[in-house]
Amino acid sequence: MDRWRVKLPPGVRPPFEVYVNGVPQREGTDYEVAKGALLFDRPLAKEGRLSLWRWFLGAWGIGTYRRNDSVDVRYESGGRPRVAHALDIEPPPG
Repeated sequence: MDRWRVKLPPGVRPPFEVYVNGVPQREGTDYEVAKGALLFDRPLAKEGRLSLWRWFLGAWGIGTYRRNDSVDVRYESGGRPRVAHALDIEPPPG
C-alpha cells in the first residue's frame, strides 16, 4: 500500500497530537506511527518552491493556487508545550 510519510522531529514522544490543515487526526484511523514517522494512507501534498512564472503572476495580484497540506504535531518536551509546524511530507516511493 502506498503511504505518505511525515518524519517526527527528535524529542517527540507519546503522547502527542497530530493535525492536518488544523484538523485533529486520530491514530489508527487517520494515521499510524512507525519507526519515528507518521504514515498516512490518504494523499498529502506539499506545494514546494514557487516558480518564477507563479511569482510574477502573484506580484501582479493574480493568484495561482495549489494544494498545500500542513502537518503539525503538538507535544511536550521538558514539561513545556511545543508545536512542530508544517513538517515535511514524503510521498510514497516510485
